[in-house]
Amino acid sequence: MTEKEKMLSGMIYDAFGEEELTQERLAAKNLCYDFNLIRPHEEEQQHELLERLLGKIGKSCKIVAPFFCDYGYNIELGENFFSNHNLVILDCAKVKFGKNVFVGPDCGFHTAAHPLNVEERIAGLEYAYPITVGDNVWFGAGVHVMPGITIGNNAVVAAGAVVTKDVPDNVLVGGVPARIIRKL
Repeated sequence: MTEKEKMLSGMIYDAFGEEELTQERLAAKNLCYDFNLIRPHEEEQQHELLERLLGKIGKSCKIVAPFFCDYGYNIELGENFFSNHNLVILDCAKVKFGKNVFVGPDCGFHTAAHPLNVEERIAGLEYAYPITVGDNVWFGAGVHVMPGITIGNNAVVAAGAVVTKDVPDNVLVGGVPARIIRKL
């Protein structure tokens, strides 16, 4: 089994142990670099570059630069997606956003993590679990979503939250770690 196959199946893998993954990351980072240099008024050019970079992008999607990701092909944006400045998506596993998702500035969606075992961590091993975001979700500024999380429909994640557990539909969550504040 290749390191890429291990990565995509949620197993521990060596992200630097295979040339294919290294080259795919480099290609995505080069496209992110190009995207981040496009003038803000050149929205058609931005959208075209995102179509090349991302696995799926709906109509009326907008990411305000700068934007960074690992591979790009594991990211799916639903219709009417909007993200403000400094979006980071570590997409070693699938990251799927539903429709009408709004992301504040300085947010991160992190599918990748490292083992707690010190020897494995020092060896550069990691694992990745998918993140799924439902429809009509709003993320305040500075939110971080950890590996393997599902965010339900119509949820609001308050600014500064660190999401370490699944979020059900129709709730406001906040804090570190994020917890349900109230139903919406």
